Amino acid sequence: MTVRPTVIWPSFTPASRQDRSRKSAPKSSDRTRSLGAKPVRRSEAKKGSGSTTRSGHGSDQNILTWRATAGRSQFVLGVLMLGLATVWGRSFYLQQVSVDQWEKRAASRFERASVLPAPRGRILDRNGEVLAVSLSEHRLGLAPKVLDVRHPRLPQLAEILGMPLQDLQARVQGTTRFFYLTSGLELTKADQIRALRIPGVELEQEFQRYYPHGAAFANLIGFTNSQDQGLEGLERQMEKTLRGANGEERLVVDGRSQAFGQKTVKPAVPGKDIRLSFDAGIQAIAYQAAQEAWRQHQAKSVSVVVVDSRTGELLALSNAPSFDPGQRGQLDATRVRNRAAADLFEPGSTMKPFVVAAALDASLFEPSTSIPTGNGRMTIGRRTIRDTKAYDRLTVTEVIKKSSNVGMVQISRGLPSSSLYDTFASLGFGQTTSLKFPAEASGRLRPWQSWQTIDKATISYGYGLSASLLQMVQAYTVFARNGDMVDLRMTPANGPAVGTPVFSSKTAAAVREMLSQAAGPEGTGSRAQLEGFRVAGKTGTAHKPENGGYAKDRYIASFVGFAPATAPRLVIGVIVDEPTKQGHYGGEVAAPVFARVAGDSLRRMQMSPDPAVRIQPTRVGQEEGIL
Repeated sequence: MTVRPTVIWPSFTPASRQDRSRKSAPKSSDRTRSLGAKPVRRSEAKKGSGSTTRSGHGSDQNILTWRATAGRSQFVLGVLMLGLATVWGRSFYLQQVSVDQWEKRAASRFERASVLPAPRGRILDRNGEVLAVSLSEHRLGLAPKVLDVRHPRLPQLAEILGMPLQDLQARVQGTTRFFYLTSGLELTKADQIRALRIPGVELEQEFQRYYPHGAAFANLIGFTNSQDQGLEGLERQMEKTLRGANGEERLVVDGRSQAFGQKTVKPAVPGKDIRLSFDAGIQAIAYQAAQEAWRQHQAKSVSVVVVDSRTGELLALSNAPSFDPGQRGQLDATRVRNRAAADLFEPGSTMKPFVVAAALDASLFEPSTSIPTGNGRMTIGRRTIRDTKAYDRLTVTEVIKKSSNVGMVQISRGLPSSSLYDTFASLGFGQTTSLKFPAEASGRLRPWQSWQTIDKATISYGYGLSASLLQMVQAYTVFARNGDMVDLRMTPANGPAVGTPVFSSKTAAAVREMLSQAAGPEGTGSRAQLEGFRVAGKTGTAHKPENGGYAKDRYIASFVGFAPATAPRLVIGVIVDEPTKQGHYGGEVAAPVFARVAGDSLRRMQMSPDPAVRIQPTRVGQEEGIL
């Protein structure tokens, strides 16, 4: 018979009663122990109903335990789900919502912004020859906190830079701040340095401005500063066009701030090229002629301007002395200035053709009209006007040819002051040209209402007003054309320009013939003659203003004319400021410069010479009207 073990549930009797029951309960039989049955208390065995009650209570306890376990599981699961949702939400926020913010944080730690410089646009002449260009170079920077002066490849760096290793190490050890060691490194050297891969050695691209024609174009083109910004000349005037837009590059760096990667955020936009009307060959001719005249006559300065009379295009504008734009360590302001546009002078006798043209247009005289010249002297109030030679009478043509001051005063007397003023104003005097060069001077032309009798007289032969050489050359285009003046321009023209009428074509032709005789063998400008080409022009010699009066031994010598006279193409102006050697008259020092520039330029332009035109012996010495 098998004995089933009986499950004894804990009794709920008081502790004292339970103790007494344990003491009085008999021991279980051996058979019961052998079957593995647990001893049963007698008192509890007799109370069957009590056992049943206690068994039901245990079932309720299991249910409560299961419910508690399920609740805890749900709670833990809820916490895990909440944590997962939090992580997911944070991840979504970081990757989708605030991505820009965290990218910026990462970039601030592992990226460094670097400027990508944009090259300036080129400046070209009319034929595409380069006058100014920006070439790519590099500058070398050192970070002493990163650079180890004992680096095994540092001697190679010193050798590439051409400096002693000790000096390089001393420069690095002398500071803890980043600094630039040198600039202007060629591409080959930059590649060699980059290949060394020395931590703390950095290369940055930069652009250096170069001027292939050097001093010949320096006063016109100007130059830039170390930031590649135009400071003088056309570089400054055309800054907005020439200057490009810098880009941005991000360098990826490690914990030691050593760059190991890069990415372009914004590409650099190069500046735009500019093509000018200037001819580099004619500019070189003008510059060489100006330089030689400056040295020969020991002058303060010499300026030359060449213009195409058909279009108004500037072909050359040169000043001497000049400067080398590539060597700007110690610039002399007097050499930098574009004197042809910025410097003013009293034109002297070069103004006389305009007064004669105004009188001819007003039908007051004919070219052959005889003018009394009072043996070269004339008194107005307390002032005496003189000629260099005494002539009793001269025709209007001879007044220009011999450059008589007295004859000009006689001619101007028939012209109202207002009419003379309007003529000068229509020729551009008293106002800047359309070129608008930096620091271009407008000149001085006082209102005619303020003119006294002596003022009108002196203005007729070029005193009492001032102009620049640019203004004079522009005004002379009326005689090289048919009485209309063309505005000057420095960009190529598409064809012949339409000028502004000032004089009649008949008057322009008559004055053109007078100027041709003035530059002939018997005129004051005889040294302007060319072999194979007939020329026309007028000399000028004026005392320089000084202390409210005029200096006795300081002069401005000038010549303005055009060639060929029969079919004018080039208008050329020359000024020699304060010549001190080998003469001071315009016919002596300025006319020969005109001849050289005109002759070489016409040959460069392949103009056909006239074999019948020969240089005639000069019979005129110093015949120019000056005070």
